[in-house]
Amino acid sequence: MGGLLDSREPSAALKALLAADADDYTWVAATVGSNNASGYQLATGEPVMAIGGFNGSDPSPTLAQFQAYVAEKRIHYFVGGGGFRANGGSSASQEIAAWVTETFTAQTVDGVTVYDLSGAGQEDQ
Repeated sequence: MGGLLDSREPSAALKALLAADADDYTWVAATVGSNNASGYQLATGEPVMAIGGFNGSDPSPTLAQFQAYVAEKRIHYFVGGGGFRANGGSSASQEIAAWVTETFTAQTVDGVTVYDLSGAGQEDQ
């Protein structure tokens, strides 16, 4: 069963992955949409960035801001598959998701696609 508003409840393995080295990061993860982020944040007890606000259509953060956070090692993981996009609004969350998938190596944990933004999973460009 899902969590609040049917947000995803992460598996024990995913919770452990996200919580590892949590004190080294401002956000243990980032994902599109606050509903999706809330499930991970409630499960881990650690901060999770909600890209694009409630449904992923707000322009916060921008791609440049997100890239700066990653370069500063402030976000550990990006969790794919989040959010839904209403008509209109910003495409920043889509730009961020595209950049992450083009730049970092995906791993799957119990059916959830996760990208390590710490540099360990960065693909050569």
